[in-house]
Amino acid sequence: MIRCIVIEDQEPAQRILRRYINQMQDIELAGVFDNALDALDYLKANKVDLLFLDIHLPKLSGMDFLNLFSPRPFVILTTAFSEYALKSYDYDVTDYLLKPFSFERFVKAVYKAKGRLGKPVKSISKNDSMKNKDQIVIVKTGYEYLKLGTNEIVFIKSDGDYTQVHLHNGRIMVSYSLKYWLGILPESIFYRVHRSYIINSNFISKITSGKILIGNMEIPIGRVYKKEFLKLIKL
Repeated sequence: MIRCIVIEDQEPAQRILRRYINQMQDIELAGVFDNALDALDYLKANKVDLLFLDIHLPKLSGMDFLNLFSPRPFVILTTAFSEYALKSYDYDVTDYLLKPFSFERFVKAVYKAKGRLGKPVKSISKNDSMKNKDQIVIVKTGYEYLKLGTNEIVFIKSDGDYTQVHLHNGRIMVSYSLKYWLGILPESIFYRVHRSYIINSNFISKITSGKILIGNMEIPIGRVYKKEFLKLIKL
């Protein structure tokens, strides 16, 4: 099993890396860090085999991090700036992923890391039935705790300091943020498509240029989320 961490300060990029890692066998995501200093503290006490490292980070850049940390695990750089590609070879990085990168390109980089680690290459994808496997989440509503199956959740809408959770058979209101929901819901099923909406992709009946149809409910696709959502839904 390959243990890896992600060092990336942008939430959309974190989500896509989580999703890609979750689709592969024999890779365990040990942690996600939004700055290199926290990652450095973690690595001093924990062993990992592989880093997915962004270059432009707050507090300490990815390149400065590489200068500080040696010996280090194998590194796959992830960045939107191609001008660092040549410089990356000075640091003996395993691969260089230019954002936005496809799942196929991600797999190629991981295979290269596995080869350098001497790990056997196995089947890429986990069982597709995981997309339909019901998982349990516990939420507090009022003074009670409610157990929900993820397959019950159709979509979630932000409502001020609360979120409306729309279910098969009704709706509940809870004092959780959308960011909290993104942290506990399975990423292979749930997508944030708007600043106010998370949807369960299993319930999508139609997608137009700017809207998603779930039952008789039209949910807008936010401009900021549209590109990543359409790319992920195609995968």
